[in-house]
Amino acid sequence: MSIGSLFYRLAYRSGRPRWDSTEPRPELVELAQGRLPGRALDLGCGAGTDSIYLASQGWEATGVDFAPQAIAMARSRAAASGSSASFAAGDVTRLREAGVRGDFDLVVDIGCYHGIPAGRRDAYVAEVAAVTAPGADLYLAGVSNPPAAWRLLGARGINADDLRRRFGAYFDPPLVDERKAGPIGRAGSFVLYHLLRRGATTAALVGDASTPVIGAGTPARSGQRNLRRDAGRTVREAHGYASTRDSR
Repeated sequence: MSIGSLFYRLAYRSGRPRWDSTEPRPELVELAQGRLPGRALDLGCGAGTDSIYLASQGWEATGVDFAPQAIAMARSRAAASGSSASFAAGDVTRLREAGVRGDFDLVVDIGCYHGIPAGRRDAYVAEVAAVTAPGADLYLAGVSNPPAAWRLLGARGINADDLRRRFGAYFDPPLVDERKAGPIGRAGSFVLYHLLRRGATTAALVGDASTPVIGAGTPARSGQRNLRRDAGRTVREAHGYASTRDSR
């Protein structure tokens, strides 16, 4: 077990860490407003605040975290509030081993990817690609330049060049939006990135042939997904999240 993994496990074993708020992140609230709900995946969900919020907005929400104590807290919170959110204990770089199955229409990662060591990031990308539907939205928020203490725990931050290189085979365009998000204590401010999942055919042409590719599903499901995507696009434009693809 890495030092970083041990740190997070111990943090939740000692109670609710200071970074794990009982209120949803404002970035998530803004993204969810006005969107037609579908299936949502919350990566690095911690004690489940954001997953529970998404469920309250009508989403079929699933949260994943590798810390068992965090998942226990999330399930307890969900039960106490009557939330339909579900949770899985597992590594975000091994989603399918944790029983997570697609197709998800929305994936949010607020403060998880930026802490994943470089050697596990390609596995993360492959797993996310395998459980997302064509046209799905992926939102990644993290610190671009982690403090020295974070780096000792394995955190490498998040930046546009890394996302272009790692996600480009599955998400089109590789980087569609970048903007400053809210503060995160002494670490500074989050940077928020928005990526759009390519269609299955395109991904198969540019990706590794051995990587599973999720199909488009039934015509009815595909039509519902397109409606959700178009509605989400309208809201993103209204809030300044319009992507280069959206403007074409």
